[in-house]
Amino acid sequence: MNKLKMIPVLILVLAVTSCSSEATKNQVPETPNILFIAVDDLRPELGCYGEEIIQSPNIDRLAAEGTRFDRSYCNIPVCGASRASLMTGLRPARNRFLTYFTWADEDAPGITTLPKHFRDNGYHTISNGKIFHHDTDASDSWDEIWHPKSSSKSWRDYALPENIGADTSGTKRGPPVERADLADNGYKDGKTAEKVIQDLKKLKDQDKPFFLAAGFLKPHLPFNAPEKYWAIYDGKVSLPDNNYPPENAPAESLHTFGELRAYAGIPETGPVSDEMALELIHGYYACVSYTDAQIGLILDALEELELEESTIVILWGDHGWNLREHGLWCKHCNFETSLHTPMIVKVPGSKQVKSIREIVEYVDIYPTLCELAGLELPEHLEGASFRNLLFDPEAKSDGVAICQWYAGITTIRENWFYTEWVNDKDQEYARMLYDHRIDPEENLNISEDPIHAETIDGLSTEMRRSRAADYFK
Repeated sequence: MNKLKMIPVLILVLAVTSCSSEATKNQVPETPNILFIAVDDLRPELGCYGEEIIQSPNIDRLAAEGTRFDRSYCNIPVCGASRASLMTGLRPARNRFLTYFTWADEDAPGITTLPKHFRDNGYHTISNGKIFHHDTDASDSWDEIWHPKSSSKSWRDYALPENIGADTSGTKRGPPVERADLADNGYKDGKTAEKVIQDLKKLKDQDKPFFLAAGFLKPHLPFNAPEKYWAIYDGKVSLPDNNYPPENAPAESLHTFGELRAYAGIPETGPVSDEMALELIHGYYACVSYTDAQIGLILDALEELELEESTIVILWGDHGWNLREHGLWCKHCNFETSLHTPMIVKVPGSKQVKSIREIVEYVDIYPTLCELAGLELPEHLEGASFRNLLFDPEAKSDGVAICQWYAGITTIRENWFYTEWVNDKDQEYARMLYDHRIDPEENLNISEDPIHAETIDGLSTEMRRSRAADYFK
């Protein structure tokens, strides 16, 4: 055959091959496994989010292989309520999902949880570590429940209840940080990683798909991590610039960070010293890198066991955390630092969008995982699937997140961050508005500037439209 005549044929073959390759990259397994990674108190302060100091190579690797959500928000900034909301697909309400002590079973009786829905559809479900706040909450969601035991080498392995300032004896707990020469499995999260890897080896040979949850405690207080993770940040930690309340912010927007005050060395009132603040930030960073290393071990095992191409991986932090911004510590407020969360989703057999600026919220996770796995959506869900965002760079979300901390309800849309405090009769008694285009750190409350009256009216109306119908009952 004439070589010139072969060229169109070759082009056609290459085109068909390319199309076939692209099609292959978008074939999500019919019944994918789910690896569900939850991290307590994790801010989106990670390498993959553009932070230069934090060392998070394993989470960064997951982000490079999947989709990073740049504007994901929890629906309530406290672990128990946030997890119950996410796992039921229901928003917090005036009398539902409010505190760290939330039980999904009690606040949403009869509701099928996310893992229960997968279990009902033939999945083997395992809970490791902290998934719901309580080990026995929604226990019928799981085929197996496991929780790590404390190491005898470190009794301060996990935290005091988040809203309580002292234990039952009336005394404070130990220091809020620990820099110990321990192996990774000297703390609970190292044990959790080992257990998850054991489960992957076992599940690989099962004849049914799995929903495997890995719940990591750190960087929750106390900031305890092995020495090698502390050493990463020696001499690299600094204080935030905005160690002061926002100008014109209502008193309702601030709190006295009682969760931190439960620990020895923290004053009962007033701010912590600069020295202590630097140590706390150092400890938080060390804990992030420690947990990142445990996640890396799991991701390595997933690949080594050849489960990577059949398993959807989702990583999420249950809410943000304040590291002295506005003079605050912990969560429990309506600022960006408490509500903004990291979320990464990796879907096998697909060509994904690398990063997404569309606003999504945690009640959207339940319907998304169902759609990715080909499961029908339960009727009770209040979120919307973001499945299309993963694969189509032109796709859009509804562009709104609605978050709550007790009577304060925050509407996030475009560049606006608006919070309104309402009483039982739905009457507003305090508010704040920030424009993230010019004030991303939320240092100036502009809600009382008449020029923003129309914007506030729209955001306030949107908040009420987006809330559950029974919110104010």
